[in-house]
Amino acid sequence: MSKEFLFSFAVFFFFLFTLPVRAQDDILPIWRQSLGGTVMGIPAVQAESAVVAVDSGSIKAFSTGGNSLWTYSARGRLSPYVTRSREGTSYIGRTNGTLIAVNRAGRELWRANLGSPLSGPVIAGWDGRIFVPTGQKVSCYTGAGRRLWQRSLESPIGLQPVLDRRGGILMVLEKGELVRIDPFGKRVSFSLGEVPLAVLVTGKSGGEDERLLMVFENGALKNTGPAGEESRSLPPLPSPPLAAVCRGSRAAAVLSDGRLLLFSAETGEILWTGESHIAAAGKAMAVGNAAPGTGQVHILFDERGVYVLSRTGASGFAADGEAAGRRLWIMQIERAAGIPAFGDDGVLYSGGSDWLLYAYRMEEYPRIRRQSLYGPAPEGTYGIGRAPAPAERAYRGGFDDKELAARFTVIAKAIADGEAGENEKPYTEYLMEIIKNDLPRPGIFTLPPPVDIRHRVRSLQLLAQLGSPEIIPFLADVFSRDSEPLVKAAAAEALGSIGIDPEGVTLRAFTDAIFPPGALRDERALLGVAAGAGALCRFSGPPLAETGVKILTNLSGPERPTAVRRRAERELRSISK
Repeated sequence: MSKEFLFSFAVFFFFLFTLPVRAQDDILPIWRQSLGGTVMGIPAVQAESAVVAVDSGSIKAFSTGGNSLWTYSARGRLSPYVTRSREGTSYIGRTNGTLIAVNRAGRELWRANLGSPLSGPVIAGWDGRIFVPTGQKVSCYTGAGRRLWQRSLESPIGLQPVLDRRGGILMVLEKGELVRIDPFGKRVSFSLGEVPLAVLVTGKSGGEDERLLMVFENGALKNTGPAGEESRSLPPLPSPPLAAVCRGSRAAAVLSDGRLLLFSAETGEILWTGESHIAAAGKAMAVGNAAPGTGQVHILFDERGVYVLSRTGASGFAADGEAAGRRLWIMQIERAAGIPAFGDDGVLYSGGSDWLLYAYRMEEYPRIRRQSLYGPAPEGTYGIGRAPAPAERAYRGGFDDKELAARFTVIAKAIADGEAGENEKPYTEYLMEIIKNDLPRPGIFTLPPPVDIRHRVRSLQLLAQLGSPEIIPFLADVFSRDSEPLVKAAAAEALGSIGIDPEGVTLRAFTDAIFPPGALRDERALLGVAAGAGALCRFSGPPLAETGVKILTNLSGPERPTAVRRRAERELRSISK
């Protein structure tokens, strides 16, 4: 075999494995849709659909295939942020300080007066709760729109909040203070001295090995513990960064010259470098400017790879394996109105200054993620839905009528004031203990005195208002196993008021109860099922509506009690509006 042949063979494979998979001239829109205005902010993509905010005051949703799914008019000017939660609810803010929740079918669910406009995107927590930044405060709401807590800040937010590894939020204030607030409103903070470009949370979900990586505008890197302890400097980046993101123990950063770096968040060691579309276009940028005309670069880092997104274009890179650092595709975008979004479906969504939304098929294989009836499953849980075991239960003097009434008053006031906060978990455990009071107390081998049914019903109503979906299995168990019809009815209504059913637990419990061989015949319990099923269908829309309509249709049958038929028919009408 000649040297010339070996050289040609090596050159062939060099180009085969180093050229991008897709070049600019390969990529044409798979569809385009008229918006009637300019896209504001980054499109929110999830579950093979995209939702965009338009400066005309409307929110529009489109499928991967380009079909218009729904349009919602906010009847006012919008803030440039759209957040979608796991269940597909879109959260948008008007500039007058109104927060609006719209379900995956375009139906308004609720609105809240925040007092001032959003100062950044809403952050969705693990159980559907949302963290809402405005001015010098952060608020937390349930997915059903009830405020759980609100915390004031000493100065405006200088670095937008992000979700940490424990399911809380982390932000930096303009005066250089790093603030962490856990899911229940408990706050810790420490001073950084200055506002970094990014604070990256490293480690696994749960927080056992969590660390913070500070990325500064001059390229300096600092690795610290979650409370600022064990701070150490890492080797600086070779050029000022424009944006940075972290996944596990690795971080990616786009530099001002357009290069993309993947490096260790623990040691600062550079693992590979690549040229993004910014560098390929020869558009080196000054520190702090990001992509020309945008003021921002966005990086997405997941199991598929690392993606650089800016108003001028997008590029994707393999992160792992033998192809690590290889550029997979690149494209330049002209006359874009903002930063595009890259979805799990492999489609890039870009809003143009010509009032059109463009979709480009960049990758043929969708991202594989653990799915439920809704979007991707959460990374962790808050531990809210576990009823205390017999050995853990505390006798709180708690089954006396006067004591129960007093406790209910305290809990109800905290909920009404929007300040359940750090008491959310103990309140939840207490209410669960009252509802399921057939367990023996520690050291006592006889059943506790029975709690009056009205107290158990009131406990279910309060538990529903606290509203974490993590209590769905508990409520479904109460509905399925409790012998008291009024308790069954209250549990069914509580399940409906939560509004979502991520694992299908609620609908299975309802279906098992009313379809053969189910034998639920009590009118009061059936009325609760009708109310719960109707609430679920109105709140979530697809994918729950199909099963919910079957349940309500069964309950509206001629063999059902008159009151049940009428309630089911009323719920069916409300769903169709």
